[in-house]
Amino acid sequence: MFRRRWQAGGFDGANAEPGMTSSSLSSDHTTRRYGLLSLPAYPLLAIAGAVTQRQVFALLALALLLTVPMLSQLLARRAAAWLLWSGLLAGLLWTWRHGLAGLLLEAVPVLINALLAGWFGRTLGTAEPLVERFIVAIEGAERLRQPGVTAYARQVTWFWTVLLAAQALLLAVLLLCADHDGLLARAGVASPLAVPDRWAAAWLHVGGYLLLGAAFLLEYAYRRWRLRHLHHPGLHDTLLRLVLHWPQLLRGKRVAAP
Repeated sequence: MFRRRWQAGGFDGANAEPGMTSSSLSSDHTTRRYGLLSLPAYPLLAIAGAVTQRQVFALLALALLLTVPMLSQLLARRAAAWLLWSGLLAGLLWTWRHGLAGLLLEAVPVLINALLAGWFGRTLGTAEPLVERFIVAIEGAERLRQPGVTAYARQVTWFWTVLLAAQALLLAVLLLCADHDGLLARAGVASPLAVPDRWAAAWLHVGGYLLLGAAFLLEYAYRRWRLRHLHHPGLHDTLLRLVLHWPQLLRGKRVAAP
């Protein structure tokens, strides 16, 4: 029964990377899951750094953000991954010693939103917009053949592209224009738009992430209403399958329908 349930939920070997055994695949899935579960510590460390103005919290937040995407490669003891991780960590230590870790941490939300907007936007010019990849990873390629799904996937890809680009622009303005901690103020340049430091810091480290989380939940609820003629997996299963199959989203290769 467990095996049937595992395969019915989209966790069978069809989505596995080449050369991976079932045991190594299970271990990799577990590593991804627990790695992503540690990410909530990132905003806590970022907030601690912003409130206390202590660079060590910024360093820890950046180290966590750097380590989580590479965790499975590091635990697999791959030399290239360890060399890359060590080099990047050495760079973080250099920024910390020169008092730049806090500034780098403040720039991270801008970079994340800009990169995600570019990722979503690039796929709009292809036959496989990014949300289609999400659908395949979560529900299988057969889902795209059902009425209304393909058109909705492209529309939602547009939605995320615009939202993330607007968010990146807003965060960049906050980073530049904060009253005393903004880049313009630090450079001795008068800001054309004075933004209180506490509001800029709150949105950079908390508000921006809450907005994306709220947008995800609202889109999930709207999708269930818009495509109410179809069965939908629960929110927990949706998130879990995204965690387990994120390499498929990067490759953009559709899984053959069962």
